[in-house]
Amino acid sequence: MKDSSTGVMETYELTVGIDLGDKYSQVCVLDGEGEVIEEARIATTQAGLKRKLSGLEPSLVVIEVGTHSRWVSALAEALGHSCLVANAYRVRRLAEGEDKSDKLDAEALARFARSDPRLLKPIQHRGEQVASDLAVIHSRHALVGARTKLINHVRGLVKSAGGRLPSCDADYFHRKVAGCVPEGLRPAVEPLLEIIAEHSAKIAAYEAKIETMIEERYAEAQHLKRQVKGVGPLISLAYVLTLEAPERFRRSRDVGPYLGLTPRQWQSGGQSRQLGISKAGNQYLRWLLIQGAHHILGPRGKDSDLRRWGLQKAQGSKNAKRRAIVAVARKLAVLLHRLWRSGEAYQPLRGEPAGARAA
Repeated sequence: MKDSSTGVMETYELTVGIDLGDKYSQVCVLDGEGEVIEEARIATTQAGLKRKLSGLEPSLVVIEVGTHSRWVSALAEALGHSCLVANAYRVRRLAEGEDKSDKLDAEALARFARSDPRLLKPIQHRGEQVASDLAVIHSRHALVGARTKLINHVRGLVKSAGGRLPSCDADYFHRKVAGCVPEGLRPAVEPLLEIIAEHSAKIAAYEAKIETMIEERYAEAQHLKRQVKGVGPLISLAYVLTLEAPERFRRSRDVGPYLGLTPRQWQSGGQSRQLGISKAGNQYLRWLLIQGAHHILGPRGKDSDLRRWGLQKAQGSKNAKRRAIVAVARKLAVLLHRLWRSGEAYQPLRGEPAGARAA
């Protein structure tokens, strides 16, 4: 889903706030004067939403982004309404400190949209192809998480019996540790190793599919993955699919705040202090960029201006190292956007002549 940059909405007589739930949703309808003229609880189904919305004149329908927001927004627009999909993070911030209930949430959505839609930082759902390709990436991520839990469980079982399994890459775990499991634990562990092996095979299949998608549909991701060491197919494709078009951002440095990688500010009177990063935007891409930063600053990272800058910031305490990781992730997000927009080749060491870099 992408942010709608303008937030400009046509004027409607009715504003309909819908607090979407998994089974039931709460509806609040405001008239032109901002008065509540109807409240209802409806089933979160195609039939339930259609029955309620088809009985209204063309209105501004406001929902919060979530599991059901894609099909609900499409249904509302098919019935002649305009649909605003609110940024969930912004809704939480606006409603902070207020009483909480489904009725109040539905009314709050309607009132925020009626006063100024830009307050809700409206977003637009991605096209079907992009959403489908992103689903492949997220499914791979789910499998990796499940495999990690199983591996940690097996290690914990062996450790509790007084043994230890060798360190190894997760892709080879089922093969490398099979002969190291104590005899008494094998009935419990061997079925898990079989499942881990299956997961690894399916993860490899997802990764092959990601490579194929890049080759067939996303030349820009191919460009990015070849440029920066530490940015492979997964990060490059997730970056391109999440941002969709470089023109969405007037300046490359705007990508950092969009992905929640910039510190929040607190200012009151003469006092000002910097807080932790905002964590707004796409959580998974932010996590991927942080993994890329770990690689850049790690022992396998290639020499570059970005690595040197990050290692300098990481000197000192553990907190300095954590801040350096986030700072490098933020610079990486900006760098990828600049390379994407310009199509230029990346120069990892801009201050040194080509001959010195080759040496």
